Amino acid sequence: MPIVNYAAREVTAKIVYYGPARSGKTTNLQSTHAAVPDNRKGEIVSLATEGDRTLFFDYLPIDLGRISGYHVRIQLYTVPGQVYYDSTRKLVLQGADGVVFVADSRAQQRMENIECFRNLQRNLLDQRIDPRTLPLVFQYNKRDLPDVMSVAELNRALNYRALPVIEATATDGMGVFETLQSITALVLTRLASRLNAVAEPLAEPGPGS
Repeated sequence: MPIVNYAAREVTAKIVYYGPARSGKTTNLQSTHAAVPDNRKGEIVSLATEGDRTLFFDYLPIDLGRISGYHVRIQLYTVPGQVYYDSTRKLVLQGADGVVFVADSRAQQRMENIECFRNLQRNLLDQRIDPRTLPLVFQYNKRDLPDVMSVAELNRALNYRALPVIEATATDGMGVFETLQSITALVLTRLASRLNAVAEPLAEPGPGS
């Protein structure tokens, strides 16, 4: 659930990049950080092992400015790809307003993608979040490598609800911003409906008005 300060008209939303190890989650945040103007971003924070695999999480705050009268900020997080850090995955996933599932497009990673996506669904259900209603975008990463699966193959394995898909090569920035724009739009659309639901009762005239 986004953090909404109605008095100050400020909104903070949380987006989590989820996916198997070395699928490109951290690279997405690094590419985003490099492209966003300095006055719109904070420092990227990465807690990683010596092997450059995310141990706990990456974090990047971005200021989107004013949207529909609210000052909107988003916080981008990644989860560790290794399954034995599942407790950390659950912790980072808490309070998520949207998820980007970063899949490795290579054919040999098919089962790892599927297992990680199932893990995402289980972890959401454990937190009483309905995976069918949470904003979700698929990023099919590493499209520049040989032996990648087609988008149709990846969709059959992962995207059974025909959710948005972005093809990407995060190392050179291709598809990174499009992914962020897609998930942000879904999160803000969902948020707008909630804000309207709150505003309508407040706007109703009271007795004698």
